[in-house]
Amino acid sequence: MRKILVIGSGKSASYLIKYLLDKSQSEALHVIVGDINIHNAKKLIGNHENAQAITLDVFDKSSRQKAIENADIIVSMLPARFHIDVAKDCITYGKNMVTASYVSEDMQKLDKAAKEKGLIFMNEIGVDPGIDHMSAMQVIDSIRDKGGKMILFESFTGGLVAPESDNNLWNYKFTWNPRNVVVAGQGGAAKFLQEGTYKYIPYNRLFRRTEFLEVDGYGRFEAYANRDSLKYQSVYGLDAIKTLYRGTMRRVGFSRAWNMFVQLGMTDDSYTIDDSENMSYRDFINAFLPYSPTDSVELKFRHALKVDQDDIVWDKLEELDIFNHQKMVELKKATPAQILQKILMDSWTLAEDDKDMIVMYHKFGYELHGEMHQIDATMVTLGEDQTYTAMAKTVGLPVAIATLAILNEKIKTPGVQIPITKEVYKPILKELEDFGVVFNEKEVPYLGYNPLNA
Repeated sequence: MRKILVIGSGKSASYLIKYLLDKSQSEALHVIVGDINIHNAKKLIGNHENAQAITLDVFDKSSRQKAIENADIIVSMLPARFHIDVAKDCITYGKNMVTASYVSEDMQKLDKAAKEKGLIFMNEIGVDPGIDHMSAMQVIDSIRDKGGKMILFESFTGGLVAPESDNNLWNYKFTWNPRNVVVAGQGGAAKFLQEGTYKYIPYNRLFRRTEFLEVDGYGRFEAYANRDSLKYQSVYGLDAIKTLYRGTMRRVGFSRAWNMFVQLGMTDDSYTIDDSENMSYRDFINAFLPYSPTDSVELKFRHALKVDQDDIVWDKLEELDIFNHQKMVELKKATPAQILQKILMDSWTLAEDDKDMIVMYHKFGYELHGEMHQIDATMVTLGEDQTYTAMAKTVGLPVAIATLAILNEKIKTPGVQIPITKEVYKPILKELEDFGVVFNEKEVPYLGYNPLNA
């Protein structure tokens, strides 16, 4: 039996482990799931005869290295900052490795050592990053193969609530790490290319500069810019492109309402609030508003942000119960962002019978034989339940498929890499279709920059 070590059994591991176990008999696999909380691991493997759950503390060097040495390939589903120690052990013991996380600087530094040992370190093979890379490169390569020249590429992804579970005014619930939602867009201006010009959107304007998107069967969405849309420009071979934009999708109206928190400073994570544990939600809101001996917190809020009482934004704020004087923060030395997250989790945590949804949208503009063309590609995946979520499906399945392909030597190119080559993306995207992860492509009129008329 070939041993696969999966380190981490969190929310994104369900489909990954199920896929490997379903293949375990035909592929002679023994799946070892290691987690500091062995209860999670045991829950996901059940009583499967080809699976084993072990207690694994990644900070315990001896037990970590023993587990890695004992396996044929390593899948790290840990938080991104913990991959590097696992990766170094993989170099030491000559093991291939797969992660869904972004390639860090430290990981990239292992590229030479991995190549020297003939090891594959596959990163960014989840949903975003992951499926976005593969689906984009498949279309981009097909355009190039027929002689086309890329002019425009826009890419958007959203982790959202499924339509049947969409029952609040924000049309949103947390389907992934809540903290990432609260602090999204911070740390510098969003940067992208538009019609050959570099464009920047500072954080204080980010949620008021949105693009609208229509997905057949699912209605209208909006998207705000990611912090660095140009990160993959050279990686994708798009150095001559005129428009390059990557964004995050939400339902229409979310961003305008979210901007209220941004403008007041409630998403700030750089300082702590004094006596935060004794604050009520109302106290927290009031802390960001001017003092008035006569005006209520609600009135001061509406005045400060120029929100009319009959504005839907006001209804959204009241729905969160942020003016409640009885609900307490109960967090010591908390940052504004941490307190806001706690408040939002009261309303935006998925209920037991709620389902999530992943939406992805690509736009490809290109010139071919003197004419301009555009292809729009969309993908929607719905979750089944709280264990087998759309997020777990679109993160875990590409990881699992890549792991088995590497083990079976169908992916052979060594080094630290992401899934942008035909060797990797073609078979993975093809197999994902069997699980309902399908992109619908259609030709649409080209509406972007036209170099022929410049």
